[in-house]
Amino acid sequence: MINAIIKSIVFFFLFCYVNLNACQCPLSGLSIAECDKYDIVFKGRVKNVVECDNIFGEAVFEIDELYKGQAKKTFKVLFECNTPCYQKFNVGDEWVIYSRYKQVNNCKLDWCSRSRKFFKSEKEDFYTLTYGNDYDDELKFLRKNLGLHRFLKEAKIETGNRNTIPNVNQTIIILLCSITVIVLFYFIFNKWKPK
Repeated sequence: MINAIIKSIVFFFLFCYVNLNACQCPLSGLSIAECDKYDIVFKGRVKNVVECDNIFGEAVFEIDELYKGQAKKTFKVLFECNTPCYQKFNVGDEWVIYSRYKQVNNCKLDWCSRSRKFFKSEKEDFYTLTYGNDYDDELKFLRKNLGLHRFLKEAKIETGNRNTIPNVNQTIIILLCSITVIVLFYFIFNKWKPK
């Protein structure tokens, strides 16, 4: 009986320990070495959020300042949503994003990256306690040590009317031209055909 109680208590504490530590990440100070771990670092506002499709959700950012990496002014960030610790993005929120590229024009946000949200009230900013610096100090560090980078230019793709379906008159003209070419080819081929 005592063994069962001891085992239950140990199991309970192990279960609580695993659940409490599920969303904890190793602490890291703001440094160049820390920034080198990421492919892209920027400050931007959430323009659009596409909720989860089982694995990933998408947050589209309008980038204000690009500190590291290459990106267009509008940039997509993928985030995992099947974990208990996933980041919640709302339209209009300002973030500093630290991430790695998943594809050419978007990246995947990890829970344990240094990414942080801007809070109007310093009391709400739990990142200050976690990271050891406030939002403004982080921006000053990034501007001073990484600098501001230019955005990639938006490439205008002009497809024109390549994929439009011809109207009835165009279809008739194309059909008549095709039949004429086939008939001409038949007569020319029969004229030079060896007998």
